[in-house]
Amino acid sequence: MSGRSALVRRTGLIAVGTVIALAVSVGSVGASNVGVGLSEQSVGAAIPVWLSLAMGGGAVGTSVLMTVLITNREHVERFRTETVGVSVDRFRTSWRLVFGTVGVATLVLMLVVGVVGPQIGSFSITVLLTFVGGRALLTIVAYTVGNPWPALNPWRYIATALPNGYLSYPSWLGSWPAVGALLVLLCLEAIAPLTTSPRALVAVILAYSVFTIGGAVVFAPDSWFRNADPISAWFRFYSAVAPIQRTAGGLEVRYPGARLTDDDVVSDISEIAFVLLLLWELTYSAVIATAPGVRTVETLVGIGLAPQFVYLGLLLVGFGLFWKGFLITVTSARCRAESPLSQREVAFRFASPLLAIAAGYHFAHYAGFSLSLWPSLVDTIAAPLNPPENPTQYLLTSWFGYVEIVGILFGYMLSVWVAHAVSFNLLSGKRRAIRCQYPFIAVMIVLTVVSLLLVTATPVEPVYVPS
Repeated sequence: MSGRSALVRRTGLIAVGTVIALAVSVGSVGASNVGVGLSEQSVGAAIPVWLSLAMGGGAVGTSVLMTVLITNREHVERFRTETVGVSVDRFRTSWRLVFGTVGVATLVLMLVVGVVGPQIGSFSITVLLTFVGGRALLTIVAYTVGNPWPALNPWRYIATALPNGYLSYPSWLGSWPAVGALLVLLCLEAIAPLTTSPRALVAVILAYSVFTIGGAVVFAPDSWFRNADPISAWFRFYSAVAPIQRTAGGLEVRYPGARLTDDDVVSDISEIAFVLLLLWELTYSAVIATAPGVRTVETLVGIGLAPQFVYLGLLLVGFGLFWKGFLITVTSARCRAESPLSQREVAFRFASPLLAIAAGYHFAHYAGFSLSLWPSLVDTIAAPLNPPENPTQYLLTSWFGYVEIVGILFGYMLSVWVAHAVSFNLLSGKRRAIRCQYPFIAVMIVLTVVSLLLVTATPVEPVYVPS
């Protein structure tokens, strides 16, 4: 066996093994409540295992056939490049005024009511707007329609109104501040009572406001919110999946996921890290709500480690495994295709298809959560200081679990198609373009099957999470 063949086989086996280990936690994505401490109806357990595997097998088979049979470069290029432009110049000023006012007013409302209003999470507009309105519903809008955040971002409007731009943003920093800040926010979500104590959440919002407004004032809003602000990066990457995209001239309508084939979606190592963190944060919130995850936490705490340190360690170790697994897969793909491209370029271009998987995971994770709790959000918006004693909450039907499965499968299938389009754009020759995809398809097959096997798992409450 040649050295190159041995390398390919070894890296492929390591990649699959790594993904299997990580995917064990992904399957409960439809059952966990993302650690937010807000009640959500679990419907995943109603789905028979055989049906989950049948649906997953059908999706995987369709995806593989698609990559093998659809090799007409004209069709692939049409998917990548066809757009319909929409001019919004006449509305730009009025939109900024309306949405900017809404964004700033909402931030002020959340801060005030979080301090003087009800101090129970499910009764607090501060908690519900943060987790149901922002992290769930607004993110779903971002990847199904288009990015709403630039129009609403209150911190950007505040920073723009202040003197700013004292220093140039260092290019070597990239998006690492956004990666670090998101890791901090995810860790705080696990170890701090942010969903049960509105005042604790207000403290985090204030600290975040100082961080991001201060950075935007020093480095100028355009540079800061394009690179270093984690919430802006969150919505920017998720919205790359959407059919409606913002351009310098207005808006353009493309095929869903077509933006992911562009070479400027991911253009820095730090942006790869942020994309992988979007995938890992969904997996992480499932890890700590599964029986193996709970046993792991209890074991580590039992040997004398602080719970906060355990949750932080799991967050960082899992993120590191995702990073290593991705690099191994990229190396294997480059070797199989005998690509003249550098490993960095291959990594940049094949990181963006992962955003389609992240969108599918997010939908499975948050669709039921959003539907169940949005009436409570409406009730608290109507009377933020005196909400109903029993805010409305919908009970989801048993068949909604199928909707969650469809979300996961659609994300995988779109990711496979985008990777197919990227490989044909990068490489000459059909055989090389198809061979380049094999490691990514193998990883996606393993993730799909294992996640669908475990989506029926019964969720458990995370331990040592403050209430």
